[in-house]
Amino acid sequence: MTQAPTRIEIRPQSGWTGAEIRGVDLRGELGADEVAAIRQALLQWKVVFFRDQVLDHEQHLRFARYFGAATPAHPLFDSIPDPNYPTIYPIFRDRFKARVSGSTGYDRPGWHADVTAAVNPPAASILRAEVLPPYGGDTQWSNTVAAYQGLSAPLQRLADELRAVHRFSPGAGAKPTEDYLRRVEKRPLLTEHPVVRVHPETGEKALYVNPGFTSHLVGVSPHESRRLLDLFYEELVRPDYTVRFRWESGSIAFWDNRSTVHLAPRDLTTDDDRRLYRVTLVGEVPVGPDHRESVALEGEPFEAIE
Repeated sequence: MTQAPTRIEIRPQSGWTGAEIRGVDLRGELGADEVAAIRQALLQWKVVFFRDQVLDHEQHLRFARYFGAATPAHPLFDSIPDPNYPTIYPIFRDRFKARVSGSTGYDRPGWHADVTAAVNPPAASILRAEVLPPYGGDTQWSNTVAAYQGLSAPLQRLADELRAVHRFSPGAGAKPTEDYLRRVEKRPLLTEHPVVRVHPETGEKALYVNPGFTSHLVGVSPHESRRLLDLFYEELVRPDYTVRFRWESGSIAFWDNRSTVHLAPRDLTTDDDRRLYRVTLVGEVPVGPDHRESVALEGEPFEAIE
């Protein structure tokens, strides 16, 4: 356990990834020292967790604004059905069932970072839990800076030079609904990102591919692309770099979308409801080690709502 300059306690949850933050009430106004301590913990541990924080939508958004401007709820899918909150995205079982034919609502995308099909993916995501099943439903995160550092030096040099295309996809073997296909056609998002991203605040290099959105590597054969991506993915989700979070009502997870990937739960086998709400913060255009920025192949940036 490490002690922040305020009454806040930062309690690491694994060797590489995740810390629980105690000693702060997110329902009220935060002081500059509290905001600074939370930001520093986020940059160091990549995802931070809070317990017993029963926030309403307004309090959720106020907390988010300390760290950046909120994006629309999602580039393709609807916000909660309240016109006052276009930046709040519902993580509900029935929403996922509507996207893939035959879905149970719990077979969500695999390991991914949020909205990397955009040229400027969100910098961070803040997810709060309201209704949860009696068991199951944990979320996992992995540290993509640690994953890059885990590669051998020759592979790091190769990764530094590579670029990859990211796009929205319902996942291998999935049967997207007509509604899903219409939404993708209405707002296509396709972006070429560096395979290694330099973090704009820490200068750390992070492995910036993920199975949920990355389509292929640029400038190599399809066979080489599959083999190299499989190698990167294997390193990306090594158990050494991961943390698993058990949700409770009033729990909040706040993660750096530039240096993590996460995995939604696959172990929810009951009909019990699970309802969480997410806010994402506007991000920068990624830059690789060669100082080249990401390039939008289709679609507009994912900007804040004015």
